[in-house]
Amino acid sequence: MIAIPKELWHILYVVALAFLVGLELKTYRLLKLKKREIPHIGSTRTFTFIGVLGYIFYVIDTWLFIVGYVALVAVYLSYYLYKLHQDRTSIISFLLISLVYSFGALIENFDIWMPTLVFVLIVFVLNANRSLRYLLSDINIQEFETLGKFLLLSAVILPLLPRQGLPYLHISPFKIWLVVVVISAISYGSYIAQKYIFKSRGYLLTGILGGLYSSTATTVVLAKKAANIGTMHIIDAAIIIATAMMYIRLLLIAAIFNINVATKLALPMLLFALIGIVIAFFYYRKEQNTQDAPIDDRNPLELGTALLFATLFVVMMLITNFVTSHYGNLGLKILSFLIGFTDIDPFVLSLLTGKYTITITQISTAILIASGSNNILKAIYALIFGKNEPKTAALWLFVLGVLTILSPLIFYKGIL
Repeated sequence: MIAIPKELWHILYVVALAFLVGLELKTYRLLKLKKREIPHIGSTRTFTFIGVLGYIFYVIDTWLFIVGYVALVAVYLSYYLYKLHQDRTSIISFLLISLVYSFGALIENFDIWMPTLVFVLIVFVLNANRSLRYLLSDINIQEFETLGKFLLLSAVILPLLPRQGLPYLHISPFKIWLVVVVISAISYGSYIAQKYIFKSRGYLLTGILGGLYSSTATTVVLAKKAANIGTMHIIDAAIIIATAMMYIRLLLIAAIFNINVATKLALPMLLFALIGIVIAFFYYRKEQNTQDAPIDDRNPLELGTALLFATLFVVMMLITNFVTSHYGNLGLKILSFLIGFTDIDPFVLSLLTGKYTITITQISTAILIASGSNNILKAIYALIFGKNEPKTAALWLFVLGVLTILSPLIFYKGIL
């Protein structure tokens, strides 16, 4: 396999950050100046080139880097004298030019977390101005903050955590937070797809994307809609396909953290996902509704939520370790069934990343049982929040749940 040079990754990352800073400054100017034609020094492309020059000059020679910055100061000074004649005194563009120019030196000395942190600070400071709420209607300022939170979780906090294993858990703080980052990335991707890529959201698409984020939350949202408008085959289809996406999501998570478990789970998970998709499309063909569907539009990257998930993950590891040590395989199966009536992600991830005295087959069986009981929980939610309207979807979720719980009898030659 050909190794990609570190310098290539670094310069591409610097280019991306410099471009985003230029884009953010451009939107800031559009709002502040209210589309008035006022000369500026540089914009998106200029900032990108400044970032490239800063990186190249620093890599070649430190003195060349300093000379390059002095040249930028001289250019801006002549421009600033022009600004003063027009009673304009802001130096924000110069400050941003300086920060973008420093990206190359920062990434070479501190790796990617330092320029990422600087970029996050730039976005937060620019968005602190109240007048930014008047930005162009198709630009949501909060999404820059959402992106900043994700970068804070992944590229700033994660590299700083120690990699030594904790006592009893045998897992490092780095790996614990890596779990949070991966789950956040999947949720964030689904959130962006729902909110911006697929702006016209039909019910079936809501079920697909929502299932990749949280099939339980999506089931509740769609069930409430069914309670308001009555029974519709399209809502049944959306609820069912959300659960089908849950199987794919869990298989993806397993592939990321434990490929051996993922291989063991691949056949049953893909089979149940396929069954759910076929059933969903059967009801979808019965009734097509182009009306936009409701969606849980909350930001999935709240820092409090990430900390809560990390705490639950550690608690689940402690509980799983205790149960497997004292009650063996049978205790793990009972625990898996009970956990299915809560949030199963922390439990599944604890199984995938922990070091227990259990086999790959036992871990896979536990994940299937937890997934099955979680389907039963969603069937109950569909009836409660849907006021008995989505009966068809609830029935199929219950059937899928029971089949998933019993599936180790077929795939792994027994549950106990």
